[in-house]
Amino acid sequence: MKHLKYLILFLATTLMHAQNQAKADSAYVRDHYTKLEQLIPMRDGTKLFTAIYQPKDTSQKYPILLNRTPYAVAPYGAQQYKQSLGNFPAQMREGYIFVYQDVRGRWMSEGSFEDVRPQLKKQDKKRFDESTDTYDTIEWLIKKVANNNGKVGMYGISYPGFYATAALINAHPALKAVSPQAPVTDWFVGDDFHHNGVLFLQDAFGFMSGFGVNRPLPVTPDKAPKRIDFPLKDAYTFYLNAGSPKNLKDKYFGDKIKFWNDLFAHPTYDAFWKDRKAVDHVKNVKPAVMVVGGLFDAEDVYGAFETYRTIEKNNPKNNNILVAGPWFHGGWVRSDGSKFGDISFGTTTSLDYQAQFELPFFNYHLKGKGAFQPKEANVFVTGSNRWNGFNQWPPKEMTQKKLYLQPQNKLSFEPVGRTDSWDEYVSDPNKPVPFQDGNFQNRNREYMIADQRFAAKRPDVVLYETPVLTEDMTLTGVIEAHLSVSTTGTDADYVVKIIDVYPEDAPTENNVIMSGYQMLVRAEIFRGSFRNGLDHPQQMDPGFVTRIDFNLPDVAHTFLKGHKLMIQIQNTWFPLAERNPQQFLDRAATDAKDYIKATHRIFHDVNNPSYLTLPILK
Repeated sequence: MKHLKYLILFLATTLMHAQNQAKADSAYVRDHYTKLEQLIPMRDGTKLFTAIYQPKDTSQKYPILLNRTPYAVAPYGAQQYKQSLGNFPAQMREGYIFVYQDVRGRWMSEGSFEDVRPQLKKQDKKRFDESTDTYDTIEWLIKKVANNNGKVGMYGISYPGFYATAALINAHPALKAVSPQAPVTDWFVGDDFHHNGVLFLQDAFGFMSGFGVNRPLPVTPDKAPKRIDFPLKDAYTFYLNAGSPKNLKDKYFGDKIKFWNDLFAHPTYDAFWKDRKAVDHVKNVKPAVMVVGGLFDAEDVYGAFETYRTIEKNNPKNNNILVAGPWFHGGWVRSDGSKFGDISFGTTTSLDYQAQFELPFFNYHLKGKGAFQPKEANVFVTGSNRWNGFNQWPPKEMTQKKLYLQPQNKLSFEPVGRTDSWDEYVSDPNKPVPFQDGNFQNRNREYMIADQRFAAKRPDVVLYETPVLTEDMTLTGVIEAHLSVSTTGTDADYVVKIIDVYPEDAPTENNVIMSGYQMLVRAEIFRGSFRNGLDHPQQMDPGFVTRIDFNLPDVAHTFLKGHKLMIQIQNTWFPLAERNPQQFLDRAATDAKDYIKATHRIFHDVNNPSYLTLPILK
């Protein structure tokens, strides 16, 4: 009771502080900025709604910070002001011309909206894409907005991060600094909607039930059509009873949600998806780039690292840096970053980022203020809980080492010598493994780092672990999974989870018992039928040993001395990921009755090894 009283007092104090801060920020905006609303014409004549906040102090010229979004620039009305400007209060108080724009076809902007609009193959003075809309917007702002210094920066988190990436393609000369943050990058391979072709069911269905609803233009959020309602109390039960994605579509969406229909029309990595990967077109980049991402970002952990990697590959001379911390989606500006879930980090990582990276990045490139000399990759390594600066990512000091699955649930860096060794179990998609413990109405973000002991107790989850570590082991980079498997079905999904097992004598933290805690460090899913290419599905041969090779998203974590590294492997991850019927069927043809049991084997013998390639920091 005493601890509960302290907790209630702490939460009440925190809430009061946040409310007071919000009031102070709101007053600051009105006292220091003038708002202008403008319809800016694009090259095809379409006009995009834009809200411009200009500093009242005209004693100096200011750079422009642009944010393009599909989520509404609200509040609307020249006398209706945002409570805060920029990504965080210190940025607002630094002094910029803040510009927010509804992208084409959303809210108060004219035109037709298209999800992650494909990039034009060739530039055209009359045709448009997101990069041309950005170019035309900047051209207008530079010429029409008073007291600007001729320099523009751009930032965006998640979907707005996609628009920040697109701005780099044939960028306007005035665009000097861009920060794609958790950018939507590839909706088939690793972000939001799919992971390696597996539909992320709960996120995709929940998001499109609101975002995908067709709406008239122009329209403000308060007058827009309501989201499609469905009776969700416990997500696991709802999606299980609903049946297949096809059943969900038939019952709730019909043909009303265009992008949901596209998911069924394009079940493989075809041109529809490839054309929407804007970062592949980012070449000959002139602006400075700072890609930002969260290591525990449930939506776009893939996007940040893939965007950085692709820009770096295609623009080796460009000033392109990476910042990654222990954050949930947007956590670098939506929390102080001192903890996430049950895990504490010993410092306010988000405040560190704001003061040491984003604020000086834009100040330096847009105002010529200060000296900004970060490392190439600036990454907070969890476990050891400290910021690390590397000259490249993955670090040059990283070495790859194979960690082999062994008999009797063991892991070793030595290969197995036996010729007959496997683990066998049954997976029933009608009783799928939940991706998080407990009952939840919506997908929580903490699952990315949560205790996995609930899954370890299930018979359809196989686990392997190292002996107690005698020294620290730090992983920095991509983990590769290489599995030798068989199934009695003709298709299967494989989930690989990397887990940090705390010692039995670990002290209690924040009223959480950490003894034996199984902290999820990284996890990923892969569909067996895509083993020869995401654009070339092939059924699995029942009973035959099959190689499954795929990458897990980048990791930055230290397994401390006294801890253990565990691997869990399972075939369902529900309702985060759609269920595999364990038959080689098209998503559009799969019905509730098609989900069948299958017997799986994970092999670990001399001829059929299963192992993970770990990026170990020397």
